[in-house]
Amino acid sequence: MPEISPETVSERLEDRDPDFILLDIRPRDGFEDWHIPGSENIDVYDELKADRESATESLKELPRDSEIVTVCAAGQVSQTATEVLTDLGYDAKTLVDGMAGWSRVHRTAPVDVDINGTLVQVARPGKGCLSHVLVSGGKAAVFDASLYTDEYEAVLEEQDAELVAILDTHGHADHVSGGRRLADQQDVPYYLHPADAPDVDATPLKDGQVLTVGEVPVEVIHTPGHSPGGVTFDVDGEALITGDTLFHESVGRVELGVEAGLEDTDVEDNAGTLYDSLQRLIDRDGDPVVLPAHDPGSPDPPVTARLSEVIERNPDLRRDRAEFIDVLASDLPDHPPNFQRVKRINVGAEDIDDDPAKLELGPNRCAAE
Repeated sequence: MPEISPETVSERLEDRDPDFILLDIRPRDGFEDWHIPGSENIDVYDELKADRESATESLKELPRDSEIVTVCAAGQVSQTATEVLTDLGYDAKTLVDGMAGWSRVHRTAPVDVDINGTLVQVARPGKGCLSHVLVSGGKAAVFDASLYTDEYEAVLEEQDAELVAILDTHGHADHVSGGRRLADQQDVPYYLHPADAPDVDATPLKDGQVLTVGEVPVEVIHTPGHSPGGVTFDVDGEALITGDTLFHESVGRVELGVEAGLEDTDVEDNAGTLYDSLQRLIDRDGDPVVLPAHDPGSPDPPVTARLSEVIERNPDLRRDRAEFIDVLASDLPDHPPNFQRVKRINVGAEDIDDDPAKLELGPNRCAAE
């Protein structure tokens, strides 16, 4: 059966290849919830499972001068779609592992910052996740690593750098952190704020602490609200790695830890705490680049914005305290998939007893709006 890898599809999308069509054959609601940007949806999922011939009428209307790449959740039913299209005379291939495969794709790009070193952004477009690798003087630190640790090892090899630290901005709720796994593999310290590490063997972070990576100082700013142990990393005054505290056009949600049974506070308290944390960031000197841990779309790195731009673009930063609390506590969007288990795993409250990658599948929903 003709197949194509998620990595190849990603490269062709980046190159804006006009000669192929991504055909998502899942039910419409699943497609609208989460899909590869630029893909088209023809809902023939049930027909393909029940009687493949019944899907022919819908599929034969596709243009015949383009390669068709079929997509489903895990790359199984889409194989049947590829068979039907091939029988109809189309040049068709199946996306390996479907949306699960797309979720594994990572892209990298340097961030333009004036530091004595290099800052690399690692984007995961299928999850909307952003992580960062700081390199200076042959040393490196990884911030908010995904589960796919080989992506960071490749960056380290390319930069010819020795890993000295793994740091998480908080106990994530949308994806399983690869921080502890990478730290164990590389035998380096894993850093997490104690408020987010009740049952995790982690080197504690504290407010005002300064870590040095090569020749670059990294200041720890405790910014709770989205998560009790949330921190922002100030990279030499030039960049703020904000985790889920501050996005470019929104801020972090305030109810996930409460609903996961990990926090004794309520959403109003957390919203007030987050408001105070954001004031600390707004008041930082200079105009650093803001580097969040997520982008709500399908991020193509580097995803960056100056703090002054974020203040102008982000409506949450222009609200007074009372309005901010009211908006964040009352208008709650859909939750990230499996967020209770993912959050509990990342703070050490639950062990992983199945494939962690399956827990992550689905869209990113860590922003409040």
